Amino acid sequence: MKIRAVIVEDSRLARNELKELIKLHDDLELVGEAGNVDDGVELIQSESPDLLLLDINMPEKDGFDLLEMLDDVPITVFTTAYDEYAIKSFEYNALDYLLKPVSNKRFDMALEKVRSKMASKGDGSSTEKKLTYSSQIFIKDGESCWLVKIGDISLFEIVGNYTRVFFEDKKPMLYKSLNQVEGKLPEDSFFRANRQQIINTNYIENVVPWFNGKLKLTMKNGEEVEVSRRQSYIFKDRMSL
Repeated sequence: MKIRAVIVEDSRLARNELKELIKLHDDLELVGEAGNVDDGVELIQSESPDLLLLDINMPEKDGFDLLEMLDDVPITVFTTAYDEYAIKSFEYNALDYLLKPVSNKRFDMALEKVRSKMASKGDGSSTEKKLTYSSQIFIKDGESCWLVKIGDISLFEIVGNYTRVFFEDKKPMLYKSLNQVEGKLPEDSFFRANRQQIINTNYIENVVPWFNGKLKLTMKNGEEVEVSRRQSYIFKDRMSL
């Protein structure tokens, strides 16, 4: 199976260099290129590539802006002119960074990581708009950025018009409403516990009866979630309780 790649890079010279590197690999197919963020978003949404080769610094909008505009983020490798120390300062979980000009050896190393990542994801050929458990979302909160696998998120919680995301020991804000988030989540793993919270059922540690026919859940991260009375009936049926 070929790895379908997209380049988003404002420099034509840099795009041409990457295209020449791609041609050296039979399992890599370039399905499109874009010179700015808006064209890149449109291209990614239409082609659903496996791999995104993304420049960080671009005019008007940068690579981080592009990732924020996507619901489902492809495997991402940054192409950047930043030096190694600047790159390490980013709290960002991209698969790899390629420093310009990109050498054949360094590109090959990044591609090996992509192949391993693809193998671990399994068959991700679905074209549905719903996210899968292995899909990634991009979160930017202040100066910190993360690429987070949906399956690593234990809880979503309303904060005003936005949503707090719980994963590992982090709780950044996602600038989308909980209803927007809910519409994209895989229904077999996530459950709307109440008006304020959506839980990942794989992270439930304990379930106890609560007042007025409700349930109280303890999550593996220690968070406690109260399931509304109406949702408790649905939850019990779903979990065969």
